[in-house]
Amino acid sequence: MPIRDGLPSHVTSALTDYRTITSLPVQWGNMDAFGHVNNVVYVQWFESARIDLLDSWTSDVTMDGKGIGPILASIKCDYKRQLHFPDTVHIGSRTARMGRSSVDIEHAVYSEHQQKTVALGTSVMVVFDYAANRPVRIPENLRQQIQGNAG
Repeated sequence: MPIRDGLPSHVTSALTDYRTITSLPVQWGNMDAFGHVNNVVYVQWFESARIDLLDSWTSDVTMDGKGIGPILASIKCDYKRQLHFPDTVHIGSRTARMGRSSVDIEHAVYSEHQQKTVALGTSVMVVFDYAANRPVRIPENLRQQIQGNAG
C-alpha cells in the first residue's frame, strides 16, 4: 500500500504512479557554497526512499547485513531545478525493470515549495548473499510483489 496519508493533494497527484512517497525536510546543512542543495544529498534521499519501498514488501530480503539482503549496484540522478532551504521534498519510488538478481527503482523528487519535480533518479538494487559474497536470484515471494507493483 502506498504511503500517502496526510500528504497534500498536489503531492499525491504529482506522484500518483509511485508506490511509496517519502517526505523529508530540506535542512540548512544540505546547502552548498552555491546556495542550493548539494548533489550528494539527493543520493541520500534516494537511499531513504529505497528503504521505505523495500519496507513496503514482506520478504526474506532483510537489512541486517547477514544472509540475503539488498545492495546498491548503481545510482543515477538527473537534476531538473535548483532546490533551496527552506523546503520539504517528497520522493516517489517505484520499480521499473526487474532482472534475475536486480531491480531498477525509479525516484522522483518533488519540491513542496516549487510544486514541481526537481530531480529524477534510478537506483539499481541487487539481491545479495552476504555470506557467499555474491548476487542471488530475487526470491519468488519478493519477485511476485515487485511484479504486482512495478510502475
